[in-house]
Amino acid sequence: MTEGVIFDLDGVLIDSEPLWRIAEKKVFKTVDIELTDDMCRQTIGLDNNSTVQYWFNYKPWNSKPKEQVAGEIIKELLDLVDKHGKPNNGIIPLLNFFSGLGIPMAVASSSEMKIIETVLEKIKLKNKFAAVCSSESEAYGKPHPAVYLKAAEMLNADPVRCIAFEDSFYGAIAAKAARMKVVL
Repeated sequence: MTEGVIFDLDGVLIDSEPLWRIAEKKVFKTVDIELTDDMCRQTIGLDNNSTVQYWFNYKPWNSKPKEQVAGEIIKELLDLVDKHGKPNNGIIPLLNFFSGLGIPMAVASSSEMKIIETVLEKIKLKNKFAAVCSSESEAYGKPHPAVYLKAAEMLNADPVRCIAFEDSFYGAIAAKAARMKVVL
């Protein structure tokens, strides 16, 4: 019996990956890194700080601190979500299905909590979830299972009896490492 359903945010609840790419390309250009769409796809599923570190390792810069770059990406993303954010096709009927079965649901995301809250508010899904978890509150981000384990704990659910909806390689690894059934 399923005790909980846990959804990733970016790419599952909202098609924000194109918005992330726009924000990342714009901000990384300010530190002389010209990202392509394919390059951006290499970091899908990683948290923002890990993405910044990834590209810093690729081509270090001295023009501004990594924390500033990360903050600028978030600011750009939130502006884009405000202008263009909408729920993914089919997600509302899926949430209604699980809700109708009385199965509690959670969000487990690599995004920072302020992004999660902004997105859920913008796409009007905040009231659908019994728990919302960000890997920023965990020692490790995806692909580590911590954020999924925390979400299951907050739902009082055995991770083995949870279903995780993911769209990224790193996210799927995290959910499988938490011993959940994964829909990719």
